[in-house]
Amino acid sequence: MSVVIIGSGHNALVAACYLAREGRRVRVLESDTVLGGAVSTVERFPGHRVDRGSSAHLMVRHTGIVEDLELDRFGLHYLDCDPWAFAPACRETGAPPIVFHRDLDRTCASVAAACGEHDAAAYRRFVSVWEPRARRVMRSFGGAPTPGRLLRSFWGLDARDGGSALSREFLQSGDALLDTWFDDERLKAALAWFGAQSGPPMSEPGTAPMVAFAALMHTLPPGRAVGGSGALTEALVARLRSDGGEIVAGDAVTTLTRRLDGWRVRTWSGREYDAETVIAGTHILTTLDLLEAGGFDPQPLHRWRRRIRVGPGIGMVVRVATSALPHYPGATTAESATGLQLLVTDRRALALAHGSAAGGRLPPRPVVLAMSFSALDPSIAPAGQHQLSLWSQWHPYRLTDDGGWPRHRESEADRIIAELDHHAPGFAESVLDRHIQTPVDLEREMGLRGGNVMHVEMSLDQMMLWRPLPELSGQRVPGAPGLYLTGASTHPGGGVSGASGRTAAHLVLRDSRGVRKWIRR
Repeated sequence: MSVVIIGSGHNALVAACYLAREGRRVRVLESDTVLGGAVSTVERFPGHRVDRGSSAHLMVRHTGIVEDLELDRFGLHYLDCDPWAFAPACRETGAPPIVFHRDLDRTCASVAAACGEHDAAAYRRFVSVWEPRARRVMRSFGGAPTPGRLLRSFWGLDARDGGSALSREFLQSGDALLDTWFDDERLKAALAWFGAQSGPPMSEPGTAPMVAFAALMHTLPPGRAVGGSGALTEALVARLRSDGGEIVAGDAVTTLTRRLDGWRVRTWSGREYDAETVIAGTHILTTLDLLEAGGFDPQPLHRWRRRIRVGPGIGMVVRVATSALPHYPGATTAESATGLQLLVTDRRALALAHGSAAGGRLPPRPVVLAMSFSALDPSIAPAGQHQLSLWSQWHPYRLTDDGGWPRHRESEADRIIAELDHHAPGFAESVLDRHIQTPVDLEREMGLRGGNVMHVEMSLDQMMLWRPLPELSGQRVPGAPGLYLTGASTHPGGGVSGASGRTAAHLVLRDSRGVRKWIRR
């Protein structure tokens, strides 16, 4: 069987590796000269290996894919982010920072010192209740989101008041979950900001499980790939090539045409590739465009496009080279520098940022997640320097302010750096160089439509059985046999997991075995 895979995002490469391992002839076609999509690392400043998209890897370490594909043999090594999260001291009250260690006892001791014994005991109970639930949610990511699979994944979970109470807890908002468990607003803000990294604000229904993923971090914390986020895709590329797979970079696919015996894929340079099977790892809207260019019936394509909601954009990033790590009052570098620095002390700041973005405006005050992984992995920065990624969420793709992003990108980067400087005084003076990625830049460089790093909104109606639409959620396209979908547009959504790629490969292998049995009969 010959397989063409469109795009080299990490899900696409995971699918390619599984198929090549089974002896399939696999060719990956990538429009960019850099492989890996949003899971890639390049030199932005002299001597700095800087991530283009993702930085911390949370989910892929829970899927078993890294071990199954033996990616350690191909150079992938992870360092634990421990502590995995940090919330700075409260300047108003003098309360100390909250440090989230992998070790639950140490975390509870930090919560007790910062928020009180009541919230420390509540956090311990929260982890005991939600860790198995979060583990089941992660298990549900392991295959296509069929009702049977989802039911089996959640079977055995219970709540004090029965199944209806359990379903209500899963469907409630993250904010409601936090208000049920905790008193201290700073603790709730930190956990809400952790959960909101998936995109939706924690005020939306169905976001409770996103907050609850924090409980899993005490089992296995986020990981930092040595050499940068792109070390994952570099290992996948090496694995694929070792099994005979081929990669063609720098030549964009322009049309996808159905033929009697499979598919014909045409590229910008005029090359044509015929294959029995195609896996599209591109944004779902890009895939639909390729089908239309290849003569697919435009009516269903139009219906699907109208119903898929990309959203207004999620955020922007400022990557900085510095002469030092940020110094947070009341915390050591060992406590603050290895994980996610959650620079929000009140959920009202999150609400204001999201509301402003919905109206096409910049946030009154940027909400920032800082990551300083050169503290864990010195290889990504020159000696004597450090590197940080400052993610500021809910910046709209289309600005209603005069001048749009060309006018505001530099000043907004200044505000993002100033926000970190507010929590770690003196940080701004350490900045040596910077690279700005607005939502428009994210789209231009990596094909992330609307600047949404999750492809399409991770809202309840576009998750699981409904991602990106009910009729496309099986990672197939009706009327297009032999075409499969993967990537952040499909279940389980954005983030670094590889689960969608593995599912796509398993679907291809299962379907091909079914065809061979039919031919033999």
